[in-house]
Amino acid sequence: MDCIRSSDIDNFIRVEGKRFMLGDEPYCFVGINFWHAAYLGADIIPSGRERLVRELELLKSYGIDNLRVMASAEQSDLEMSVVPAFHLKPGKYNENLLTGLDFLLDELSRRDMKAVLVLNNYWQWSGGMAQYVNWATGDSIIDPDATNNWRGFMNYSAGFYYNEDAKQCFSQYLKHIIRRKNTINQTFYFKDPTIMAWELANEPRPHPESLQNKELLTDYYKWIDSTASYIHSLAPYQLVTTGSEGLAGSLHDSAIYFNTHRIPAVDYITFHLWPKNWGWFIAERQEETLPVVLENARKYCIQHVNYAEMLNKPTVLEEFGIGRDKEEYLPGTSVNARDTFLGMIYKIIEDNMQLGKPVAGSNLWTWGGEGRSHHPDASWIQGTDYTGDPPQEPQGLNSVFDVDSTTLEIMKKHSGNIEMIIK
Repeated sequence: MDCIRSSDIDNFIRVEGKRFMLGDEPYCFVGINFWHAAYLGADIIPSGRERLVRELELLKSYGIDNLRVMASAEQSDLEMSVVPAFHLKPGKYNENLLTGLDFLLDELSRRDMKAVLVLNNYWQWSGGMAQYVNWATGDSIIDPDATNNWRGFMNYSAGFYYNEDAKQCFSQYLKHIIRRKNTINQTFYFKDPTIMAWELANEPRPHPESLQNKELLTDYYKWIDSTASYIHSLAPYQLVTTGSEGLAGSLHDSAIYFNTHRIPAVDYITFHLWPKNWGWFIAERQEETLPVVLENARKYCIQHVNYAEMLNKPTVLEEFGIGRDKEEYLPGTSVNARDTFLGMIYKIIEDNMQLGKPVAGSNLWTWGGEGRSHHPDASWIQGTDYTGDPPQEPQGLNSVFDVDSTTLEIMKKHSGNIEMIIK
């Protein structure tokens, strides 16, 4: 099972210094987050597979060929956790949802598209680290959506890094999914070049008290190192990355960000960019705050590209987004601020690529496609469409819908510009 023919190795994306390579050519990409793609592949909503195929065709036609996808979710009593889950309880997995992931990977391979598969979550919306701690200890999770106690939740979730039983349960899931055989095309996951990378978690952060207690920080580094190394032992031809937000997910301490990503088993660097969450953008004061967003985002991007230069590894802006104008949720409402923001981010990426800097791609948050909210308050209820916004957020908040032609055209133009740069 472990053997891969030498002639097939060139089909895998690899890292050479500060860039990705695919065969003899540099690999740079325009991507998007499509966290719920396996859910469509599993037909959890009616005709989900047919919708998925149409949406992949649409994305490919606009030059969007790299998807960041959730390949994990833990069954949880958390109020806003995704349902159904991949991981039902320790050692028991949702075969229907895993088959949905099989279907997705097979369809991506038919279109020469790539996937980054996310294996865990620091946050509550897919169960994640907090659920592993709950399984290991039986202690009740502090639900931030019910209590608004985010600090308490973060302390609880970060307990994952030093709980051996929780980490062992996660490692069992890693082996189960990485060594899985695709039921559609009979390819083992670790042999599938469609999978560009395995991502340790969505936005892993050190324990909030790590700067005061260095042992907590040591536990964080050890988990990253041991987990990335373990994944490489299971999947030696695929890449591994962290899923880090950058400084915002490193207690705003550049040493933490450097130490996290200088680990040899971490193949490339990630960072995220959230103007609204970080207080830069206020939808009700769009004209006033958008210039602040553009300037702060430019500085943040350049800062992280420079970090990658120092570490001599490629970097990817794998989450970034801004809502629809006036925080409308419905398709057809205006997206002027988002399009301006997106155009600026893409210009930064293109300029740095032309300079030979190590930025290699981006994944916009998030793909909504044909999904539509059917509730006046845009809430998500089990059985309704997936739009790309996780359950705790209004459906359509950051979604790029299939009818958002101006945004899609900006992405298509960016794809064409990248092709010219790397030729």
